[in-house]
Amino acid sequence: MSIFRDPFDPETRLHAQGCGCARCSTSATPAARPADSAEGRIAQVVESALVRGLFGHHDEQRRQVLRAMGGGSLAAILGTLLPMDAIKAAAIEASGPLEKTKLKVGFVPITCATPIIMAKPMGFYEKYGLDVDVIKTAGWAVARDKSLNKEYDAAHMLTPMPLAMSLGAGSTAEPFLMPAVENLNGQAITLHNKHKDKRDPKQWKGFKFAVPFEYSMHNFLLRYYVAEAGLDPDKDIQIRVVPPPEMVANLRADNVDGYLAPDPFNQRAVYEGVGFIHLLTKDIWDGHPCCAFACSQAFALENPNTFGALFKSIVEATHFAAAAENRADIAKAISPANYLNQPETVVAQVLTGRYADGLGEVKNVPDRIDFNPFPWHSMAVWILTQMKRWGYIKGEVDYRQIAEQVYLAADCGKLMKELGYEPPKTTYQTYSIMGKTFDPATPDAYVDSFAIRRS
Repeated sequence: MSIFRDPFDPETRLHAQGCGCARCSTSATPAARPADSAEGRIAQVVESALVRGLFGHHDEQRRQVLRAMGGGSLAAILGTLLPMDAIKAAAIEASGPLEKTKLKVGFVPITCATPIIMAKPMGFYEKYGLDVDVIKTAGWAVARDKSLNKEYDAAHMLTPMPLAMSLGAGSTAEPFLMPAVENLNGQAITLHNKHKDKRDPKQWKGFKFAVPFEYSMHNFLLRYYVAEAGLDPDKDIQIRVVPPPEMVANLRADNVDGYLAPDPFNQRAVYEGVGFIHLLTKDIWDGHPCCAFACSQAFALENPNTFGALFKSIVEATHFAAAAENRADIAKAISPANYLNQPETVVAQVLTGRYADGLGEVKNVPDRIDFNPFPWHSMAVWILTQMKRWGYIKGEVDYRQIAEQVYLAADCGKLMKELGYEPPKTTYQTYSIMGKTFDPATPDAYVDSFAIRRS
C-alpha cells in the first residue's frame, strides 16, 4: 500500500482498510490514476461533493452503499443521474473572478527565491490581478510551520519539502503541491579560509557543516558528495541546521568549518573575506533542482482561479529570470533590505555567474544559477531515494505515485505551452550525478547500490 493517500477523498479511511471495491482490487498503474494531476484531483473533489450531497454526514450509510456496490459502481450510477463530465469540466476550466486577490507568500531571503521575490517589484503578480505580500521568513522550519498553519497562502520552499510534508516526514502530514521549480543549481560548498589546504573531502573527517534544512537538496547533496569520498555523513562529519542568513556569521565565529548553502551566502562569505567556494553544486549534479513554489492542496482546490493566476505569475517570472540579459536588472530589484538585504554586487555575481571564488580567481559560470519551472517527476523520485537512503522515510515507497501526486509536471507543461514556452515531452529522465547514472525506473536498485546508507 502506498504511504501517500489523498485525504480529500471522503472514503480514504474506508479504502485504507480495504473495502473490496474496484478501486481497492484493481492494481492500476500510477500513471493511470485520475487523481495524479491537478485536473484529476479537482474532478475527484467534484465527485466527493456530490457523494456528500447525497449522503450528507451519514458516513456509515455511505460506507454500506460502497461496500455493496463498489466505488466504481457508485460513480457510474451518479453518472446516469447527473452530467458528471460537464460538472467536472466546469470546475477544471473555471475562469471566473479570483476567489482571493490579497495573498501572503513567504520567502527565505536567498537568490533561489528570485522568481517569487521579483514578481512583486517587477509587476508579474499585478499583471494577473493579484496583490501579493511577499513576506521575508527566517528559515525553512518557519516557512513550513506558517504554511501548515495557513498563515501563508503559498511559499518558497525547498524541493524536498512538499514531498516530506505530504508524507508527514518531520511534520504533521498534509498534502502539498509543487506546481513549479524556481531554480536549478544555485548552491555551493563554502569552507572557512583556514581550510584552503584541505580541498580533498577525504580530509574532512571531524568537520562541522551547516545546511539550511534537513529536507533540502543541500543536505542530500552534501551527504552524497562526502559519501562518494568514503565518509559517512552521520559518523565522520557533523551536519547542523542553520538558517541561511546566519551562515556567514557562524563561519566567521568558527562554529562551523563550512556549509553547503544557497546563494548569496557562499558569495557573501567571499565578499566578507571569511571563506572560499570549494565547488559549485552544479559540479556534483549539473541542473539539479533547488527551490520551488509550493502551496497546500487545500488552497489550490478551494481557490482554483487564484491558484491559476499565482501559478502563471511564477512561471512567467521564472522564464524572465532565465534570460541572462535580465539578470542585472533582477539583482537591482531583489537586493534591497525588504528582500535579500545584500550588497547588489554580491547578488549580481551570483546571478550573472561572473564571480570571485575566494582563492584568487575570477570565474565565469553563466549557469551558476539557472531558472526553469518544470517540476520533473524524476527529480522527485531522486529526492525520495535519498530520503530512503538516509532513513528519513521507512518501508516500501511508491516513488512514482508520490512524485506524480506532489509535483505537478503535467499542469506546469500545459501552462508553459499556454504562455508560449515549449515544455518537455516527458516528465521522467535519467541523470548523471558524479558519474553515476540515476534511472528513475529502478529507484530501489539505486538506493541499494550505495555502500554507505542507512536503509
